[in-house]
Amino acid sequence: MVPEHAVLSATVNASSPLHPYYPLGVVIPSYVTNSLSTPALLAIFATGCAAILLPTYLLIQTKRPGVSNTETAIALWFILCGFIHFFFEGYFAYNAHHLGSLGHIFAQLWKEYSLSDSRYLTQDSFVVCMETITAIFWGPLSFLCAYCVVADHPLRHWLQTVVSLGQLYGDVLYFATCSFDQLVAELVHCRPELAYFWCYYVLMNAFWIVIPLALLVQSGRETTRAFALVQAMKRSGKKNL
Repeated sequence: MVPEHAVLSATVNASSPLHPYYPLGVVIPSYVTNSLSTPALLAIFATGCAAILLPTYLLIQTKRPGVSNTETAIALWFILCGFIHFFFEGYFAYNAHHLGSLGHIFAQLWKEYSLSDSRYLTQDSFVVCMETITAIFWGPLSFLCAYCVVADHPLRHWLQTVVSLGQLYGDVLYFATCSFDQLVAELVHCRPELAYFWCYYVLMNAFWIVIPLALLVQSGRETTRAFALVQAMKRSGKKNL
């Protein structure tokens, strides 16, 4: 006699559209294959990033020519984060319940990235909640932080700390939950090809660990220096009295 769970699995697989995602047999309702190739999607993503960064760089150089190269790079980072968090990840959060069935450019980009993590197409509770929080909070705050960097606003390092810590925390949890699934539940969400693991899963997420960590160190140093200066001024004032 065929076990009941085997019959159920066969029924689910037979009724579900075929797709290339792992684990094999995972259900992605109403899945539609991408109409654009991987090179085309990567070119579109790269072009979109360039279309955001180049005009922003020219605007900073025109309006605030005295801004250093380092501060300009930080401002560009937050502008790019703002667009990715608010628009791209916001698109995911809004359409997470039927992303596999969509054919928009953003949907196809997400389906391409999901080859490294199928949770984006299975309405995984952690991924949906994380991306929603990222879109709602870190997106707008990234734009505000970019402005504060360029304007040398007093709120700059407070905002930079909040946004960078949120990005770092979310990315660490992202890696941790995926590793937990693999080690404890033996669920592999990434295809076995090295490109999907090292380029999509590791490299594309590593930016939001390395850069936020560096910015946290920078803001920590600047905040410590500012408070040390205030304390020194207070001590000096007391001595003069």
